[in-house]
Amino acid sequence: MLKILNSLLDLLFPKICNGCGGVLTAHEQIICTTCRHQATLAGFHITKADTLKNIFYGRVAIQEATALLKFQKKGITQTLLHNLKYKKQEEISAFLGYWLGAELSEIPAYKNIDVVVGVPLHKDKQKARGYNQVTGFGKAIAEVLDIVYLEDVLVKVSKTDSQVFKTRGKRIQDNQEFTLINSAKIKDKHILLVDDIVTTGATLESCAVLLQQAENVKISIATMAISL
Repeated sequence: MLKILNSLLDLLFPKICNGCGGVLTAHEQIICTTCRHQATLAGFHITKADTLKNIFYGRVAIQEATALLKFQKKGITQTLLHNLKYKKQEEISAFLGYWLGAELSEIPAYKNIDVVVGVPLHKDKQKARGYNQVTGFGKAIAEVLDIVYLEDVLVKVSKTDSQVFKTRGKRIQDNQEFTLINSAKIKDKHILLVDDIVTTGATLESCAVLLQQAENVKISIATMAISL
């Protein structure tokens, strides 16, 4: 009976691909198989390229740095992130986290990560959106790696406007409005700092600098996407 009801629901309210807008099959989730194969991968953890890591060179010490996808205007990744942040499609976050987490679990350099920490949203923005778009991503990676996801280490203490058209210097100035709490929880830990998309790296840099105020920590970075 339950299978019949689910089949009727699927007919009346079919699940739609967050990439192309087509109807998903029973075996597909979030995006269709075609969109998954057409998405442009970054995959620096596989290629061993330092493309993302080099953004932080000479600014903050980073152990490893990777991104799952490459952001391209009018591409699948842009559509995914837009739906995640503005169309209430929160489940995209965990989907991308499980995808990347499964790959990182096979990479020796990521097997000594102790905890995952996400870049926080200001409480007002999170309340308006209903969720932090990074949380599901970070929790899914932590689950796959069998480690802890910490939500009470970094706090965004004041709101800032969109970062899109700001210079790196202005972004860093704005992003000094994070604060570190409960630093004892990350003492002696290798932290995987996660975010949705990296452009100039200013937000991640600001968060990494704060995390390094705790005793004897190492920082690695993983993002859903990178805008090159």
